[in-house]
Amino acid sequence: MNTQFKKGVLELIVLVSVYKKDMYGYELIEEVSKVVDVNDGTIYPLLKRLTLEKYFETYLVESNEGPSRKYYRITDLGKKRMKELMDIWVSFASSVNKFIEESEKSE
Repeated sequence: MNTQFKKGVLELIVLVSVYKKDMYGYELIEEVSKVVDVNDGTIYPLLKRLTLEKYFETYLVESNEGPSRKYYRITDLGKKRMKELMDIWVSFASSVNKFIEESEKSE
């Protein structure tokens, strides 16, 4: 996937993923990677920003496999932001699809 496309939808994908269930960083990377190719250098700064902007809150859970894990939970503000981005995405994707379909008809 084109890097600019990925940057444009990554916040939405992360918000939707954490909306579905609370997740810790590595788990979130695996979930997001099902849609777009990402790495921890991309996800962790985004998680930090979303937490600072109050879209996420965090809590620690003990782990049997090493140190405690920091889980991310979406806040009411995060749900509002997710809805805004979903609306923007649906409108944008619809406009692009319409444009492509019209272009194909004129061939």
